[in-house]
Amino acid sequence: MQLQEIDKARYSKHFKMVFVAVAVVLLVIALAVSTLLIYFLTDGDGSHFWLNLAGVAVAALVAGSLLRHYRQHPFMFEVMYVWDLKQVLNKIYRKQKQIKAAMAEGNTDAMQIMNFSYKGSRQLYLLDNNTLTMDELNKSVAELDALAESFCVSLDTVRFSPAMLDAF
Repeated sequence: MQLQEIDKARYSKHFKMVFVAVAVVLLVIALAVSTLLIYFLTDGDGSHFWLNLAGVAVAALVAGSLLRHYRQHPFMFEVMYVWDLKQVLNKIYRKQKQIKAAMAEGNTDAMQIMNFSYKGSRQLYLLDNNTLTMDELNKSVAELDALAESFCVSLDTVRFSPAMLDAF
């Protein structure tokens, strides 16, 4: 995965539209399926927790299928890019302790991974208007830059590959 320029306004607009659409699909299908199950399978009295849960499960499957089907549609580009970026950053975060230990020993792949993580996090923070943690992120970037300079490593997000995480 490589970092790409994303139009913040377009991302925000499309994310909101997708979010609302998923919520509407979940609501309509869950209510319709659970109502039909209750109508056909019970006499209308008592608790219908499991039938309602079945309606929610069917709605979640339909919404997930629709998202998977339309994943490659141009309208979904920004939303899916951010989704994929968050997944990669989460994988890096789960291995961050081992990666930082390898960085201290001068491992170039570890430094490239953390560089990608910091640059990707900065992009997400800006897209989501999350500037509260930007100072801490800038401090981490400065520390990484100093470490890379001490080991004569040139950092570039293009050099990152998710396969690099397999070593940690």
